[in-house]
Amino acid sequence: MSLELYTKNNCIQCKMTKKFLTEHNIDFSEKNINDTPEYIDYLKGKGFRSVPVLENNAQPIVNGFRPDLLKKLIAQ
Repeated sequence: MSLELYTKNNCIQCKMTKKFLTEHNIDFSEKNINDTPEYIDYLKGKGFRSVPVLENNAQPIVNGFRPDLLKKLIAQ
């Protein structure tokens, strides 16, 4: 599993998603759209208009802070 989390600065949902993943020892790489604006076009191309977006092997699995969906990652 190769998780990528797209975030932006001062985003409470992004912070909560990162906290959840970290607390449950789920490895992910963070991609901040403020630091690397090219990610904005990438996400828009996939139909997203907001972050956080969590992808597994370039396939979106969670948009927004969704503890119900994040909990499914723990079982994997």
